[in-house]
Amino acid sequence: MSANDKKDDKVFRAADSSKITRDFLDSLLIEMRHLDGVLPSTRFELFGKTFDTPIMMAAFSHLDTFKIHEDGMVEIARAAAAANAVNFAGMGSEDELERIIETGAATVKIIKSYADNERILRKIEHAESAGALAVGMDIDHSFNRRGEYDNVLGDEMRPKTTDELKMFVKATKLPFIVKGVLSVIDAVKCAEAGVQGIVVSHHHGIIDYAVPPLMILPEIVKAVGGKLKIFVDCGIDSGYDVFKALALGADAACVGRAILGPLSKGGADAARNWLESETAVLAGIMARTGSATLQDIDASLLHKKQF
Repeated sequence: MSANDKKDDKVFRAADSSKITRDFLDSLLIEMRHLDGVLPSTRFELFGKTFDTPIMMAAFSHLDTFKIHEDGMVEIARAAAAANAVNFAGMGSEDELERIIETGAATVKIIKSYADNERILRKIEHAESAGALAVGMDIDHSFNRRGEYDNVLGDEMRPKTTDELKMFVKATKLPFIVKGVLSVIDAVKCAEAGVQGIVVSHHHGIIDYAVPPLMILPEIVKAVGGKLKIFVDCGIDSGYDVFKALALGADAACVGRAILGPLSKGGADAARNWLESETAVLAGIMARTGSATLQDIDASLLHKKQF
């Protein structure tokens, strides 16, 4: 390897948004508060339903194609249903979505920003008829890394205007969630469009040097908190990470890659065990920080590492 190659490799690693996100998460330290402590509750309410945990399944797609599990999307839903957790579902067939919802999992269907708006409207209609908890759109696959319109598995994508977003929101009786928000500007536009929830995310590093979701989260909460539900994903690997997300203003957090290992090895049962184990970790942190409920977790419990 030449000196230039080493330099380029160093630049690539420094630009890795997933590593930057992990480093930021690990820089947040937690203080303890034991006096007057009580047993905590991790119960979480969303869109009229109560769940046992604020840890949600991320919007996976095509887990069979990536050889994670031959029926991975449905197995993840089974795990969510068994643990009484919210389940997100990404790209997939109508039949697959129906089988996901048949597990009993409260599922948020996330739709790509297809170039064909009629296709999006049909998918919204199907998600509603299938019994989804909510429906939404993944906006961060509009462009590829070359500044062209993106193409995802053969499907053409397009960026959407705020007016188009308003149309999608009005097309359904379900709550509408936008995934891929990583700025106050987009968050405000979502609120103006009537969106009822956003996922603060850089889609596991869809651009290099992306701001970590938890770094931008407090600014987003200040701008739109109370107007819509705010979730985060990217690098959420444990109950500790979820606690930090809640402390900075998130209502809940999505776990992605961390649960794929258990899923691939043991299916729904292993995924459920992981989810319940990390919820217990979250409860343990809450107990040791004087946080009786999720609403008691706030930024005063966190300190930025400076040594």
